[in-house]
Amino acid sequence: MRWMWIDAVTQYEPDERLVAVKNVSLAEEHLHDHFAATETHAALPLMPNSLIIEGMAQTAGILVGSVNRFREKVVLAKITRATIEADVVPGRTIRYDARLDRIDDAGAATTGIVEMLDHSCGEWSRIGSVDLVFSHIDNNMAGLEFPEHNFVFSDNFRTILRSAGMDSLCD
Repeated sequence: MRWMWIDAVTQYEPDERLVAVKNVSLAEEHLHDHFAATETHAALPLMPNSLIIEGMAQTAGILVGSVNRFREKVVLAKITRATIEADVVPGRTIRYDARLDRIDDAGAATTGIVEMLDHSCGEWSRIGSVDLVFSHIDNNMAGLEFPEHNFVFSDNFRTILRSAGMDSLCD
């Protein structure tokens, strides 16, 4: 499993907003455990809400990290509020719209909207919201040893940034 819960960045407004999408495919292994067939019920593969929240955390984390060109290690510190109001099944696309509310040396706060595309009618509908707090761990965890390289923004994230034309931020 690759642990990436976004597939592409579709919009980027520096220091303000980042939008990413995730195409949910039946080929993804984790869907088959939610919920497997039983003797009395057919299989009902669903994207777990925890992974939908993680997709927003990755989207908002890229936004927060981009402010200082990914020089700081940004980690999720708190889920302030999260609501997911619809099931996401294979064949749907999720859109994460993250906005930066505040940022300082200690960390950042973001708000986000989660939407789902129904391909049969071509319409996006809001299915939830996720508000998050991030920490700049190099500033907040004084005295603890961390690797010099930015282990948070890995090569997988760099691939997504390059494909979105944001590779100049990775210098």
